[in-house]
Amino acid sequence: MRTLLLLAALSAVACGSAAPQAETAGVAEYTYKVVHAYPHDPTAFTEGLFYLDGFLYESTGLEEHSSVRKVKLETGEVVQKHDLPPQYFGEGIVNWKNRLDQLTYKSEVGFVYDLGTFETKSKFEYPGEGWALTTDGKRIIMSDGTPEIRFWDPETLKELNRITVTDDGLPVKDVNELEWIKGEIYANVWMTDRIIRIDPATGKVIAHIDLTGLLDPSLRVEGETDVLNGIAYDAKNDRIFVTGKKWPTLFEIQLVKR
Repeated sequence: MRTLLLLAALSAVACGSAAPQAETAGVAEYTYKVVHAYPHDPTAFTEGLFYLDGFLYESTGLEEHSSVRKVKLETGEVVQKHDLPPQYFGEGIVNWKNRLDQLTYKSEVGFVYDLGTFETKSKFEYPGEGWALTTDGKRIIMSDGTPEIRFWDPETLKELNRITVTDDGLPVKDVNELEWIKGEIYANVWMTDRIIRIDPATGKVIAHIDLTGLLDPSLRVEGETDVLNGIAYDAKNDRIFVTGKKWPTLFEIQLVKR
């Protein structure tokens, strides 16, 4: 059986699929319960998301449409917004002290903003693509669409080290939006309905979360509504929020173990 599973996993990788294998031995499996549904801007191509002091902070992508936003959770109202120059495709965001850092997709440049005003303070550079950011309170954690996750010094934004994300020994590509939750890295896997939970010390996937069917098909607009992406955590109240690119809804979910 293990040989068959390994052959299936290798076949999926060869075909470009990054979906975690549901039958991986020793990896916990979760589904979800919707606790609450909130309005979300259906024009927001969500690339980064975090929760802070009662508000959601969101970055949106696509050239000429990229922004950083402060959003009311309960209503989805955008109360503050900064638009990126039109040539940039905005990606992940993270807060560190009194600043907000943002990646861009292929420009190899990021922006540092004042957290309160969204005023651009500086730029920084990094090699490769930029996909997502989060923090464990000591380091900034970055994904770039490969199986590798980078750890940065938050003061210098220079790389400290990397881990490789693996599921049953196989690398997981397309690791996307990140969130630090209770000592683990939660990550969307692009083009799937799954979130993986990653051991930050080893890179090993320790759990899968299957969010199939979260957004009702009747709420999808053909050619517009895109994939699941965006994880935020309210540590004080132990709440997990998820959404997707151009989704009309943001969900508070509870994990249910299978």
